[in-house]
Amino acid sequence: MDAVGLGEVGEHLDSFVGEVFSSLARKDRVATAGVYVRGVMLDGKRKSMQPMAERLGCDHQRLQQFVTSSPWDVVPVRKVLSRKACEVITPQAWAVDDTGFAKDGDASPCVARQYSGTLGKVGNCQVAVSVHAVTDHASAPLNWRLFLPASWDDRAAGDAEQKAAITARRAKAAIPGNEHHRRKWEQALEMIDELLAWGRTLPPVIVADAGYGDATEFRQGLTDRGLAYVVAVKATTSIHPGDAIPVTPPWCGNGRPPKSHYPDPPTTCKDLVMTAGRHALQEVTWRHGTKTGPANPAAAMRSQFTAAQVRPANRTIARAVDGSLPELWLVAEWPSGATEPTDYWLSTLPADTPITELVRLAKIRWRIEHDYRELKDALGLDHFEGRSWLGWHHHTTLVTAAHLFLTTLRLTSPKASGQD
Repeated sequence: MDAVGLGEVGEHLDSFVGEVFSSLARKDRVATAGVYVRGVMLDGKRKSMQPMAERLGCDHQRLQQFVTSSPWDVVPVRKVLSRKACEVITPQAWAVDDTGFAKDGDASPCVARQYSGTLGKVGNCQVAVSVHAVTDHASAPLNWRLFLPASWDDRAAGDAEQKAAITARRAKAAIPGNEHHRRKWEQALEMIDELLAWGRTLPPVIVADAGYGDATEFRQGLTDRGLAYVVAVKATTSIHPGDAIPVTPPWCGNGRPPKSHYPDPPTTCKDLVMTAGRHALQEVTWRHGTKTGPANPAAAMRSQFTAAQVRPANRTIARAVDGSLPELWLVAEWPSGATEPTDYWLSTLPADTPITELVRLAKIRWRIEHDYRELKDALGLDHFEGRSWLGWHHHTTLVTAAHLFLTTLRLTSPKASGQD
C-alpha cells in the first residue's frame, strides 16, 4: 500500500489498532504498535526495522525495543485478532499448515537444518505452525507456534556437554524454560484447544495436508474433541473397505477370550481406488478461479474424483465394543490422463455428505497459500532479523494484525485504496 492509500484508511487503522492492542497497558506501546503495522503495510521491498523506520521517518530504536524486548503479551492480542477474523470471515473450516523461513546463520531462535515445504527440501530454516480461518474467498491466521526442533531442546541432549551447549543457545535466544520440542501436529492441537478456550466457535471442519493427516494421533485428537475433519493422507495409508466386518473366533471358555479381528488383511488407499477403477470416478467442480480461456470460459476448477466409505486400519485407532474400526470417507483424485490417483483424503463428515462438498473442503486448504504469500511477500513476515523468541512472536503478531486489517478492508470496502 502506498502512502496515499495508507493515509486514506488512517483513521480506520487507528481504531483497529486501538482495539486489537488494547491489552497493552501503556499508550505509547499502542502507538508504536500502530507505527509498526503501518510500516509492514507500506510499500517497500524490505520490512525489517531499519528500512521500515527510514520510510516511516521514525527512530528504528523505538521499533526495535518494542518488538525485541518490550514485555507485552501476544496472547490477549491474538485472542482479539482471532475473534475479529472469525467475525469478518465466518469460516467454513479451520486449516492447519506450516511454513518455513530460510535463514543464513544459526542464531535465530529454533533455526535448524530441517524439512520445509516452503523450500521443498531440507534447509537451514525456522518453521512455524499456524491455524487459519478459511472460506473459498477469504482467510486469515488465527494462531501461531514456532516449531522447536529437538536440537533446541536440552531434554533431548545426549550428554552433559551437549545439554550445556543447548542451554546456552536457548538462553541467548531467551526461549522460555517451559518450551520444549513437540511434534507439529501436537502444536496444532494445542492451538485449536487455545482458540476454543478463547471462546471461538467450533469450526465446521478441520482441514490439513498429509503432514498432519498421516498422524493417526492427530486425527484421533480431532475426533476426541468432537471436530470433523478432511485431511490429506498418503497413498499407502492402510484401510479396510467400509463393509468389512470383524469376526470373533470360537471360544470354548478356557483362557482369555480371543479378540475380534478383520479376517482379511488391510489394503491401501491406492489399491482400493485402483481396484474400483475409472468407472467409479465422476467429474467435480470445486471452485471457479480467475484464469478463463476458450476451453474454460468460467474458469472452472475441476477434476475426476471418487469417494467411498472405508475403515482406516491402525492398531492405535480406538475400536468399538464389537472390534469394528470407525467408518469414514476416503476421497481420491484421479485426473484425466493420469495413470493413477494423485491425492487422497480421509474425512469424518457424515455419510450422506455429497462428493461435491467433500471435494470442495478437501481443496479449500489452497487459501493458506494465499495467506502465506501475502504475509511474506507483501507484509514481511519472513523479514524479521531479530534473534529472540519474544521478538519473533511480537513480529508475527503485528504482521498478522496488518494482514487482518487488509483482509477486513477487502471484505467490507472492496474499492478501498491500495487493495489489490
